[in-house]
Amino acid sequence: MSIRPAAVAGTWYPGTAGALAREVDAHLALATEGPAGTVQAVIVPHAGMMFSGPVGAYAYKAAARGTFDVVVLVGPSHFHGFEGVALWPEGAFDSPLGAAVVDREGARSLAAFDIIRPLEDVHRREHSLEMQVPFLRRLMPDVPIVPLLMGFQRRETIAALASALASAFKGRRALLVASSDLSHYFDAATAATLDRRVQDSVASFDTDGLLALFEQYPEAERGRYVACGGGPAIAVMKAARALGARDGRVLKYAHSGEVSGDYDGVVGYLAAAFGVFDAQ
Repeated sequence: MSIRPAAVAGTWYPGTAGALAREVDAHLALATEGPAGTVQAVIVPHAGMMFSGPVGAYAYKAAARGTFDVVVLVGPSHFHGFEGVALWPEGAFDSPLGAAVVDREGARSLAAFDIIRPLEDVHRREHSLEMQVPFLRRLMPDVPIVPLLMGFQRRETIAALASALASAFKGRRALLVASSDLSHYFDAATAATLDRRVQDSVASFDTDGLLALFEQYPEAERGRYVACGGGPAIAVMKAARALGARDGRVLKYAHSGEVSGDYDGVVGYLAAAFGVFDAQ
């Protein structure tokens, strides 16, 4: 069995089980329950736990009210540029809280699509999925995962991944998780303006609007202005809609300056959910 060791344990989050469990639980205790209804997909951030954990907790607390038999993690690749989507096909993602086992059925289903290839090396240093494992180990310890990293975030790749996800997980109780931070290193006021546009598209479940916003900037700048995981987020939104989701909700927004005290260069963090929700 192929085990991916935790790459950022002890740096981006506590490296011992007790300390990590206490931090995750503290973030969850401060998060609200989220909308009444059925959560099918979420957007979560992936910075260091002290920065983005308080935001991601909102999405996971909302999702944890449901019952799932697989969690599909989709994030951006920060260290490798490549075409298509990289799958970790089997084994597990290790963590101080225990290993999150890979769902072999889901992985095999996705590997049948041309856009998706088993590429374990792409995953080894990447933090965007690893930062989700502590929440999953605390809230859904028996639910297996399917880890996916998107390379170049092209329109065609986004559409193909959305179609593959909708096909592979039709009829299964799957939670789709898109890992993305929002704008990077603008002052807090500029970040709030840029990030509001993303939040508006999310709240209205407007994938076309979010894609247009994402493509407004050259590919190398999209992560800075919009979202480093914009492609994964749009793909997950499209797949969730195909699987029956009809509503989008912004659950929490914050930025790194609220923790660091530095408001001159911040990173935005979003927690959002998609599904079928009761009226607000």
